Amino acid sequence: MKTHRTPALLTLAAALLLTGCGAGDSDSSGAASDRAARSEAFPAPSAPATEVDGDEAAPDHLSTFALDVDTASYGYARRTLVDGALPDPSTVRPEEFVNSFRQDYERPDGNGFSVTVDGARTGDHDWSLVRVGLATRAAADESERPPAALTFVVDVSGSMAEPGRLDLARHALDTMTDQLRDDDSVALVTFSADAETVLPMTRLGDHRARVHGAIDRLEPDDSTNLGAGVETGYDTAVEGLRRGATNRVVLVSDALANTGDTDADAILERIDTDRREHGITLFGVGVGSDYGDALMERLADKGDGHTTYVSSEDEAREVFCTDLPQNIELTARDAKAQVAFDPETVADFRLVGYDDRAVADDDFRDDRVDGGEVGPGHTVTALYAVRTRPGAEGRLATATVRWLDPDTRTPYETSGSLKADALYDSLSAAPIRLQVTATAAYFADALRHAETPLPDAPSLAELSERAHTLAARTEDEDVARLARAIDQAARIGGFDEPYEGGDGDDPVPADG
Repeated sequence: MKTHRTPALLTLAAALLLTGCGAGDSDSSGAASDRAARSEAFPAPSAPATEVDGDEAAPDHLSTFALDVDTASYGYARRTLVDGALPDPSTVRPEEFVNSFRQDYERPDGNGFSVTVDGARTGDHDWSLVRVGLATRAAADESERPPAALTFVVDVSGSMAEPGRLDLARHALDTMTDQLRDDDSVALVTFSADAETVLPMTRLGDHRARVHGAIDRLEPDDSTNLGAGVETGYDTAVEGLRRGATNRVVLVSDALANTGDTDADAILERIDTDRREHGITLFGVGVGSDYGDALMERLADKGDGHTTYVSSEDEAREVFCTDLPQNIELTARDAKAQVAFDPETVADFRLVGYDDRAVADDDFRDDRVDGGEVGPGHTVTALYAVRTRPGAEGRLATATVRWLDPDTRTPYETSGSLKADALYDSLSAAPIRLQVTATAAYFADALRHAETPLPDAPSLAELSERAHTLAARTEDEDVARLARAIDQAARIGGFDEPYEGGDGDDPVPADG
């Protein structure tokens, strides 16, 4: 992936007014997906292709990354702020902030993706923010999805005794067990100093009471042998493997390995082997004020899965009872995106985040290279800072997503484009969900102390005012939480006074 940085820090500008959504050009060559590039099967090429949408793109104007639907970084940052501290900049991944918010992209009818490309000028020396939005079909009715075989690997080490850890897991697992279907299966593995399969793969049917009993007996014990937990979990998943079902390991832990095999590479190797040989994917659920964010992210990436973070009963209920059932089914495997910027119109660009998901440009159509796994009901957003050439006209960027059918592994592609004259004149004139995306990205940029801030980067006080205005306009509680998090960061960091019209802090989670 080739990206460029500006040679000097960009100056801060006054806050943009958020008083209305202007109507911009949204035809197929502008903000909406390219209708002429509907999903078609592509044979695996004998050599990596370098052409996108029929025109050869200079290598320096390509950006390629694996799709990612993780949100753990944003959840953990909010938890840290509630506890009265700023998050460690190394744990701030901007793409996970951006992907934590609802989008309004058009969805395709079948498996695969729609592609939306839009953007707005920031007023800072020909810079714009360009949003690439990918969406899968809406989640099917619960009765229509394939059966699931879920192996829960639950950390019962001493640190999990703190409120908001094991108690959250027990509550959420009990609630989820009542909502899964009779033809779903559940296994339960626990680990502390050692690992134990306390419930082999069990078809729910008439056995829900047995599953509830195993969950209710979960009690905190000793140290954290994460390696043993992962190994036993995958052994149990392989032993209970169900053909025609979605086989998944769900790891619930603070990911603070301190006993046994603490070498991440050895744990990752085991996960990678079972992913390739048996198609078992991993879903990581992080808990606790002290949390091994980097390790959990690596485990999920290697296991073709994703991570989230929970700190309250409401969040845990949503993850286990809404998100997890939605994520049981896959609509795309090894999904990758490549954005080609036209060198005639684009002088400079950089992708915001996705640092750990970069893919070599030449590997975009090499289907042996790992991508991301995505299910129904998902959206993936990538934000770019783009500096256009003076007087730029014509095509600005073409975004192409490539994925494999989850059953046949047939490759597919579809694309969407944006022209320079389709850029909104300002963020205040852009669609409201693009404004939310920009606000989340600016916040992540501030928390990680980006060497090169995004163009037109506001102060936290200005950003707080924008976020509160957006929360009022969208009536979206997720956006309201973002506004409160920005207020907390401003107070803790002593950067400036937060927005006077704020509606209070988030309630302290169960373990805070």
